[in-house]
Amino acid sequence: MDREFLTDLFADFGPVTLRRMFSGYGISADGTNFALALRAGLYFRADEETIPQFEAEGCGPFQYQTRAKTVTVNSYWQLPARLFDDAEELAVWARSALGAAQRAALRKRPRKRPAAPKSKTPVKKAAAKKTAGTKITAKSSTAQKKRVPRKRPSS
Repeated sequence: MDREFLTDLFADFGPVTLRRMFSGYGISADGTNFALALRAGLYFRADEETIPQFEAEGCGPFQYQTRAKTVTVNSYWQLPARLFDDAEELAVWARSALGAAQRAALRKRPRKRPAAPKSKTPVKKAAAKKTAGTKITAKSSTAQKKRVPRKRPSS
């Protein structure tokens, strides 16, 4: 499938963005990737709401082979071949796929970075840099840091 064919195929759906991906294209609308056009066929994003439609058409999920096993990607399902001849119904399926992709994006939570382990030993070099040019003055019983500019020797 080339760019021109895919652009024509999605004409009833609306404008799509095609980006080179693997052996084909990633297809997106409104910044959300909802389809893959690969050598093996055209795959639409699917979720628990849309998978029954694909199953009713006898379609299966995207699969690829590694040296050790076959990997199944349940989030993308092959488009029924009959839709290549029915642009209006393909647009309906594409909207469902875009909806599935948007729902998946909402479910993703931002990952929290693990907290850096706290060091039990003080870092002397960093402390020395922070206090350079700082004069410690005593005020009552607590010491406070007061920034005092360094005097440069006159030449």
